[in-house]
Amino acid sequence: MSGFAVVIPARMASSRLPGKPLADLAGKPMVVRVAEQAVKSAATQVVVATDHADILQACTAHGIAAVMTRVDHASGTDRLAEVAQQMQWDAAQIVVNVQGDEPLIDPALIDRLAALMAETKVPMATVAHPFHAAQDMFNPNVVKVVLDHAGRALYFSRAPIPYARDAFAHDTSVLPADLPVLRHIGMYAYQAGFLQTYSSLSPAPLEQFEALEQLRVLWHGYPIMVATVSEAPAAGVDTPEDLERVRAVLAGR
Repeated sequence: MSGFAVVIPARMASSRLPGKPLADLAGKPMVVRVAEQAVKSAATQVVVATDHADILQACTAHGIAAVMTRVDHASGTDRLAEVAQQMQWDAAQIVVNVQGDEPLIDPALIDRLAALMAETKVPMATVAHPFHAAQDMFNPNVVKVVLDHAGRALYFSRAPIPYARDAFAHDTSVLPADLPVLRHIGMYAYQAGFLQTYSSLSPAPLEQFEALEQLRVLWHGYPIMVATVSEAPAAGVDTPEDLERVRAVLAGR
């Protein structure tokens, strides 16, 4: 596999955890912990993309490459597109987006996603894993994805898909053993050229109804490959409770 880049978007604003990228995790800011995990992957470049000088300074102080980006981006994908322009990456450059609140991200998962991009030459890829609890199937906060025979996404939804009509007519508390249910994980990889294309795509009605930005890509006819992994990746940090959980994990290392 040729080289790939990792970009870590890190915004200072957070409704549930203000200043989250700079939250202390065993003596280092969270965004630095994320970058250090990404550096353990096979990436040839790891760059933090931020909109705040304090985050830039924290990265620089710990030897992490970082760039300033505009404050008015509508999404993390738009921020990645700006970074790709700043870096003048070739259109075929693989860019893996690692969220800035995932300090326990597995470097092997980053490599897996980049390898899928390199093998399939698709413009975009993401990750999913099987789940087995019926309550997750019917939980709108759990995003489901259905794949075709080649591992491309057919649809993402908050609704229970695929729907086992006959089985669920009798009992919705248990999933059929052979039902191919996959939970989508919001980790993405792109070709750098597609990042520019994505920024120009108009929002899709399905995207707006489901509140799932990736549906814009399918709506406009672009494929999304899905790397299916056996287990859920380590959870990110969204709340103060998550922060304490990660601190406990790092303290036990």
